[in-house]
Order: sequence, then C-alpha cells, then structure tokens
Amino acid sequence: MNDQVRYYEPYVSPLDPCPPRRVKSYITPPQLFIPFQPPNLPQFHPYEALMHGTLWPALYSPYGPQKVRQEEEGDD
Repeated sequence: MNDQVRYYEPYVSPLDPCPPRRVKSYITPPQLFIPFQPPNLPQFHPYEALMHGTLWPALYSPYGPQKVRQEEEGDD
C-alpha cells in the first residue's frame, strides 16, 4: 500500500440527486514530509532519474492509474 495516498469519507446528504462516492482519496506529495534536503540523500542513476522525473528516490511520487468516467466509455 502506498503511504502517500490518504482516504476520507465525505458527508452524504439525503437530498443528493446523484449516487455518492462513499470513500474519496487524495495523494500527499512527498516534499511535505522533507522540510530540507538532508546530506547524503540517496540518488537515482542519471537514466533512472530521467524516467522517474527526480534525482532523489525520497521525492518520487508515482502517478496512479487514470480512471475513465462512465459517460466517456459509452460515447463513440
């Protein structure tokens, strides 16, 4: 499980016309937890750094899979 992903349960109104999402999630970026650059922080090799978009593994945050909305799936 990714420790950068947080979950919460929003308020669901009894008058809400749409079916609610009971659990929502959001991603916290890793730079929130590193207040300054510590010395001797491990680094990716240059090619790996280009593939990950950062030189330091501690600051790497992968993108989750994109979800396609149901309306877009049915449209042709």
